[in-house]
Amino acid sequence: MTAMTIAEMRTQVRAVVDIDSTDISDTVMNNMLGQGFDLIVYSEKRWPFFEVRTTFPTAADTKDYTLTTIAAAPDAVSQGLREVMALRNDDHVLEYIGSDDADWNYPLNVATVGSPWEWSFWNDTVRFYPTPDAVQTVYVRGLRNATSFGVGTADGTEPDLPDPFHPVLVTYAIGKAYLQQEDPVMANQYHAQFLADLDNVARRYADVPAPQPMVANSRRPTRYLAGFGALRYANTGGVVW
Repeated sequence: MTAMTIAEMRTQVRAVVDIDSTDISDTVMNNMLGQGFDLIVYSEKRWPFFEVRTTFPTAADTKDYTLTTIAAAPDAVSQGLREVMALRNDDHVLEYIGSDDADWNYPLNVATVGSPWEWSFWNDTVRFYPTPDAVQTVYVRGLRNATSFGVGTADGTEPDLPDPFHPVLVTYAIGKAYLQQEDPVMANQYHAQFLADLDNVARRYADVPAPQPMVANSRRPTRYLAGFGALRYANTGGVVW
């Protein structure tokens, strides 16, 4: 699959709809492409191509750390973090707990400090339990924000998506262009094609990781704990009930 720049996408859209820049300007077309880009980015919570690793230091007597703080130096994530998926320090993995459980287990009138063992996530902020009593390095696995695309994007820029998504984005813009040209029939057809193409491509990226089965209603998170020497359904990622 060949990558496409935003200028090449505009050319493709205009060729299909049989229009030129006097019908839809570059600025308006870029806006349409940007809308489609955002729709793809936010159609799935955990796109694997936005996965990142980073680290950040805790501070003594500080329990809350925003996503902005976590994404900052020393291992800066330039686009910023969108989600935190897992945390650990040099000694152990920190367990995620819900905010309700945290409120129950760590009452405000009891000061607990030490090396953190648990964390919660609320309002784009990580909270550690107990409160760190010293500087520690925390290792993060998370999802970064996508690099913005659309309005103001330079002509030679490609969208921050794998190549197979580029023609899907073009299909979205074609539908929008037909709608702008007051052809709702063709607009609806291309929008339906966009949804079908997006679903097809997304399945290739949002699938269960091949080395590990999907776990449903079980506390056995790996195929080894589940007692399997190999995946039950190697072609699908497997399901353990």
